[in-house]
Parts: sequence; C-alpha cells; structure tokens
Amino acid sequence: MSEGEAAAGEPVHVVVMGVSSTGKTTVARGLAERLGARFVEGDDLHPQANIDKMAAGTPLTDEDRWPWLEAIAARTREVAGQGGSTVVTCSALRRAYRDVLRTAADDTFFVHLHGTFNLLAQRMRERQGHFMPPALLQSQFETLEPLESDERGALVDVTPTPDVVVEHALDALRGEPWPRPTG
Repeated sequence: MSEGEAAAGEPVHVVVMGVSSTGKTTVARGLAERLGARFVEGDDLHPQANIDKMAAGTPLTDEDRWPWLEAIAARTREVAGQGGSTVVTCSALRRAYRDVLRTAADDTFFVHLHGTFNLLAQRMRERQGHFMPPALLQSQFETLEPLESDERGALVDVTPTPDVVVEHALDALRGEPWPRPTG
C-alpha cells in the first residue's frame, strides 16, 4: 500500500485502538491524513450517559458499550457505502468489541497502540479537558484483550514521537516490519 492509496484505490478501514492516553486521536488523524481517509473520533459517538458515567469515575459496562460500538460501525459502513476509507478511534479493548467493529468492513485493520502503565498514567495526569479520569486506566488494562492471531492488525509502541508512531502504523498496514514494543 502506498501513501495516499486509500484515496485512489480500494477503501481502507482502520481502527486505532488501545487504552486511554496511547495517543489514538493524534495517531488516527495522522493516518487519516496520510491515507486520504475520513477521520472518525469514536469518543464523539458516545451517548452523553456514557460520558457522564466515565467522568464520574465509573467504568462502562458491556451494556453501555454495545450502542456506542454499533454507532461506530454504522459510521464506518456509511463512509464505506460512499466508497470512502476510514480511520476510527476506539478503545476496542475486547475481542467481542472488535467483532462488532468488523461488521462494518471485513477488511478492518486494527492498529493497537501500546504503552506501559506508568507512561500512560503520566500522560493522563498531564492531559487537559478529557472526560476519562486517570483512576480508570487500571480497569482498562484489566479489560484489554490483545489482538488474536486471526485478527488483522498490529501492535505499535507509543513510546516514540507521534510522527514515528504514525510511520510504524503505516509500515504495519503495508505489511512491513517495525520495531516491536518492549515492556
């Protein structure tokens, strides 16, 4: 896949996933720009009740998540139906959640952004204006189910700069090797 191929060739559908503070939005914006794809911020599709719950420090239940995941899949289907490509942000922490997202496009590729707990906790403490409190990071790590061997995707380390992380994600989409996360 060459840079900009999404705009000229077959649609590409990417979900940038991971726990909070991995840089999903920054990386997804960079990928969307490089691929000529539509950027979709998954958090914007949360019902207000979910946002209120998380802001209060209460983890979401699966019952809270299903409508949100369906809304993300519907947005991807909408863009795909118009012949477009998408780069979507979504934590997609469990296989069952990714299965819902995959219903939008069989060729969905997951870029799983990975960082250590300490790195991400520090980023959360420094972040301004986000509804997800640092107290919920541990529950996200506990919920996280890594990509399985039959899922299209790659694990990408978030320790480098955002530009380097975007490059590693593009390499993964192209099927090229990239530095594997450590720790």
